[in-house]
Amino acid sequence: MERDNIMNHPAPLAQQLKPAPWYRGASKNQWRSFWSSYIGWMLDIMDLMLFAMIIVYVGKDLGFSKGMSGMVASATLIATAFGGLIFGFLADRIGRAKSMVLSILCYSVGTALCGFSDSLAQLIAFRVLVGLGVGGEWSAGAALITETWPAQHRGKVMAWVQSAFASGYALAAIVAAIVLPTLGWRWVFAVGLLPALFGLWVRRHVAEPEIWLNQKKRLTFSETIGELFGSYRKHTIIGLSFTAAAMCGYWGLFTWIPSYLSTPVSEGGAGFNLMQSTTWVVIMQVGAAIGFITFGYIADKIGRKKAFMFFFVGAALLVPLYTKVKSPEMLLILGPIVAYFGTGFYSGFAPTFAELFPTAIRATAQGFIYNTGRAASALAPAMVGFLSGNYGVGSALAMTSGFFLLAALLVFFFLPETKGVELE
Repeated sequence: MERDNIMNHPAPLAQQLKPAPWYRGASKNQWRSFWSSYIGWMLDIMDLMLFAMIIVYVGKDLGFSKGMSGMVASATLIATAFGGLIFGFLADRIGRAKSMVLSILCYSVGTALCGFSDSLAQLIAFRVLVGLGVGGEWSAGAALITETWPAQHRGKVMAWVQSAFASGYALAAIVAAIVLPTLGWRWVFAVGLLPALFGLWVRRHVAEPEIWLNQKKRLTFSETIGELFGSYRKHTIIGLSFTAAAMCGYWGLFTWIPSYLSTPVSEGGAGFNLMQSTTWVVIMQVGAAIGFITFGYIADKIGRKKAFMFFFVGAALLVPLYTKVKSPEMLLILGPIVAYFGTGFYSGFAPTFAELFPTAIRATAQGFIYNTGRAASALAPAMVGFLSGNYGVGSALAMTSGFFLLAALLVFFFLPETKGVELE
């Protein structure tokens, strides 16, 4: 009889064995860390990508070529490496939340100043300031999230936060579409000052992670660098290598996609007007957001290594196909799929780096590797910009698939699996 009762009522046992969703039972501090990182990343990507949305207009007004426009984008990406190192160290030294506030202020002010540029030199200087803040904000936010949420959900939570990347990209396109036709490109940059207000909320409401508070010793800068390139040198080199390759693929492709969509067909582009290209970019970001989110679930299920390879190989195959398509309908269908594979892998960086390094140097390591990889990827926008002059934007974009393939090979041969590792 007892056995029959058990067989006839299996649901309670199944419910007990089924793991709870990542969001159930989360504390107030966990949710505050989540929303501060999500909104902070959304706004920093908005500020970062505003330039990509108005490259053509800024270049015409200030009198520089597509190649020089690519150099401005590259200078911004190079600056993120220094921002990741500086603000990452501050996050390890004075706290994740405090460092986040300072980085938000940095990129907000830098974006607003871009609107006052009267020369290429001034624009580069202000975009470098943006890059410093953007690089630093990722460093602090990545450490805050990975140290606040449990290991079994780390990939999924980070994936939802990383999906803010797509929201920020789409928001930049919307801001440009609304502000540019009526007020001009200078006022597009003025909107970038708004994130500074959010920094005030972070300062008041976000607490430091307990694992960081329990650290008995704060390392000096030289000690931190010594650990990064001493005891953890192998992890640093591996992380830098595949991150740089993947980001060359991403930044080479997505810095120039808005320009590709709006470039006349005779010059190798899709020939869209402003509203069409904006709509197509926003729709692409739906695919990117889904990619960010599903990467975390895939990585927590099958491991970081296999998930990275799946996304990198998918991007390598799809990018050349996308640049050969001329039909607006097919671009609309294929765009989100390209963005899914070509962007979603970003969700894996923070959890993987967090699991490779200890708390004492975690923010510095995460920020340095991620943003130095992003700085190395500065080669790609400049490369696409110069190649597009000779071969057309579409053909230049197709070449970025090689970077995604290289990233897949590096992960396959060198990246250790870290799924489920408890932080130290």
